[in-house]
Amino acid sequence: MRVSAKSDYALRALIEIAKRPDGEHVSAEEVGGLQDIPHGYLQAILADLRKAEILASHRGKFGGWSMRRESSTVSVADVLRAVDGPIVSVHGQRPEAVKYPESAAILQHVWVAARSSLRDVLEQVSIQDLVDGALVPDIAERTKDDDAWLPH
Repeated sequence: MRVSAKSDYALRALIEIAKRPDGEHVSAEEVGGLQDIPHGYLQAILADLRKAEILASHRGKFGGWSMRRESSTVSVADVLRAVDGPIVSVHGQRPEAVKYPESAAILQHVWVAARSSLRDVLEQVSIQDLVDGALVPDIAERTKDDDAWLPH
């Protein structure tokens, strides 16, 4: 899996927005400054998150951005899908839609299994987990294996 800069920035922006007290709005400029995210790029990301009904925008002197949904109900998978589309794609198609010659048909099963494994992690971690700096035990356990930290 390759995590795009857009997805990384979206998650970092949501951490900043979600950690605000209920109802407090934060400007894109402040979020960008705190997380070192280019302003123009951040505006496009925030618009994607608004379109996905994860964020709400507010106009006016005290305007800015706030969570539209409870941060505990927004998963990392939700965010990745909102800004980058499907979690796993093959040549721009969802794994179940890919067609192979019979001799390579097993590859489709590999891509579907990979998507399932990614969902196991990404759908369990919420924005609130990231704000709290704590992962659910099942996910935290996966990071305790030294091999998980090594490049292969």
